Amino acid sequence: MIEIVLLERVERLGQMGDVVRVKPGFARNFLLPQGKALRATKANMQVFEGRRAQLQAENLQRKVEAEEVATRMEGLVVTLIRQAGGTDQLYGSVTGRDIAESMREAGYTVNARQVMLERAIKELGMHEVRVALHPEVDITVTANVARTTEEAEIQAAGGTVDQEEAGFTFDPDINFDELGTLPDDDRGSRREERPVGDPGESPDGEATS
Repeated sequence: MIEIVLLERVERLGQMGDVVRVKPGFARNFLLPQGKALRATKANMQVFEGRRAQLQAENLQRKVEAEEVATRMEGLVVTLIRQAGGTDQLYGSVTGRDIAESMREAGYTVNARQVMLERAIKELGMHEVRVALHPEVDITVTANVARTTEEAEIQAAGGTVDQEEAGFTFDPDINFDELGTLPDDDRGSRREERPVGDPGESPDGEATS
C-alpha cells in the first residue's frame, strides 16, 4: 500500500486533501495518471498546500458546469439497437463504452469511465444507468435496448413487445424428434460423401468419434 493525497473527491476513497492508503496498481494505473492524486511525499504535500485554493476554485467551477449539464440531460434516454433471442437475451452485451458513445451522438461529451455500469447489460429493455459528470455530480440516464427502432418506441412509451410480432413463435405441435433425421441408409451415404476436413473427420480423412 502507498500513501497519496487526493486532488479531488474520489468516490469511496475521500475528499480533496485527504491522505489515504491505496494499492500501488490503483494509484499507478488510475489515480496518478488521471490527475486525481499525488504521492504523499513531503515535497508533494507542500505543492498541494500551495495549490489548494486554486484547486478548490477550479473544482467549484467544474462542479457548476456539471450541474448545468445535468439539468440539460435530465430525462435523457439513449437507444441502442441490438440483436437478441426470443427470451430477450442479447447476442452479446451493452457496455459503458457503448452508452458513452450513444450519449456523445446525442450531443453530450462523456467518456466510458464516467458511465458507472456495475455490469454489462445483457437483455432487452429500459435500463437506468448512473453517469458521473463530476466527482460530486451524477445523473441517471436510461438505456433503451431494443431489436429495432419500432420496438424501442414501444418500450419508451411503457409498452411491452409482443414476441409473436417480433418474429418469435412456438408451435406446440412440432415433433422435435422428427426434425433433421434421415433414414439409416441415407445417413450412411451422406457420411461417405462428406469431404475431407468436414466436421466429423480429422484433417487426414479419418473419421472421428
